Amino acid sequence: MANPSVSIISECFVKQKHASEESKQPCFLSPWDLAMLSVHYIQKGLLFSKPPLMNNQEDDPISSLLTKLKDSLSLTLVHFYPLSGRLKTLKQENPHSYTVFIDCNDSPGAKFIHASIDLTVSDVLSPKDVPIIVQSFFDHDRAVNHEGHTLPLLSIQVTELIDGIFIGCSMNHAVGDGTSYWHFWESWSEIFKADGNNLSISRPPVNKRWFPGSCGPIINLPFNHPDEFISRHDAPILRERFFHFSSEALAKLKAKANAEMNTKKISSLQALSALVWRSVTRARRFPPEQITGCRLAANNRSRLYPPLPRDYFGNSISPIRGAAKVGELLENGLGYSAWLLHRTVIDHDDEVIRGWVNSWIKSPSVYQLAQIFDPYSIMMGSSPRFDMYGNEFGFGKAVGVRSGYANKFDGKISLYPGFEGGGSMDLEVCLLPDHMSRFEGDEEFMEYASILVTS
Repeated sequence: MANPSVSIISECFVKQKHASEESKQPCFLSPWDLAMLSVHYIQKGLLFSKPPLMNNQEDDPISSLLTKLKDSLSLTLVHFYPLSGRLKTLKQENPHSYTVFIDCNDSPGAKFIHASIDLTVSDVLSPKDVPIIVQSFFDHDRAVNHEGHTLPLLSIQVTELIDGIFIGCSMNHAVGDGTSYWHFWESWSEIFKADGNNLSISRPPVNKRWFPGSCGPIINLPFNHPDEFISRHDAPILRERFFHFSSEALAKLKAKANAEMNTKKISSLQALSALVWRSVTRARRFPPEQITGCRLAANNRSRLYPPLPRDYFGNSISPIRGAAKVGELLENGLGYSAWLLHRTVIDHDDEVIRGWVNSWIKSPSVYQLAQIFDPYSIMMGSSPRFDMYGNEFGFGKAVGVRSGYANKFDGKISLYPGFEGGGSMDLEVCLLPDHMSRFEGDEEFMEYASILVTS
């Protein structure tokens, strides 16, 4: 069979069902938001199997589905109104001023795409490596967040497969982090399932941005032109694979890490991150004196004092890093690296968070992917705590989660909840081909991991 490609059937824009007074005001971005201007959009999606009846109906069930998705999206945007806007920059020379914010008034809304491809659900889930065609299930390919000046801050692509539906969501990362991203998904699903009978949602987002002390809401960036802080990152050729960890395997891994350090404080997530860090480092064959790191994306909401609301909509994450020499990491046991990560997490408190924000305000900067993610580290992103499989749109539970091209590089690891729930986890691992060949044969890693098998 010839390599299939995605065909775009239709495109449109979806606005808020109605605009609140709050949404008519400028939404100024926090330091955490502005630091994201040069990284990619968030791209995640859910794959669903079509119900058998859907293929046999004489009417047009896809048309009905698309209408319902757009109607529920329009209602959801009433709550998540920043996603219906565009970025804007106000600048002047004397005195110097350069401010980026969200404007919801001068925008056509979120983008909605209907597409199709001659593939089956099995074609997506069964291959050993994630097929590269999955990247075309998302809009805004390779777009950086600053392009939200001209691109929608939210784009939904519904791709119809032969026997399935893939809903891919591209959200501007300067507007919100992973917690906010999946909060949007959950609310959209909730409104969809209410079938137009309920505009209210169980967890309304808190759209007011957080600023420390007397700072904000207008932050002046020390730039004159986007070229001074926007760069492009093209990933090398990577292999991308999924590995599964049952709740039993994770319990065994956690117990081993804690026993080695004579403690009960190491979490399953810390033990798993340590396992991946050690195994990837072995696969890369670095010299013993080389410093290697494991980066984690720490949610700052509950770590601030007073804490931010759970439903704070925006960015509130910090990259934190455990580090060690390669020799030390591999010569000591799993518990050693897990304890390093545990201490890294514990030390990330209100004082550290506010220290970073205050330092950033004195000297604003923008994350550059090529600089942040060094070739000697791994980055653990996303979270198994996100209720991805709880989002339903008329097909029952999703059969898989997949991601786009965005923010991938050698050593990027994404964590997802396992399909069967119960505390299981799935890992999406991106590595250079040579590194992946050695990693997938790592005895310590494969003692706990299993390969996802689809029917």
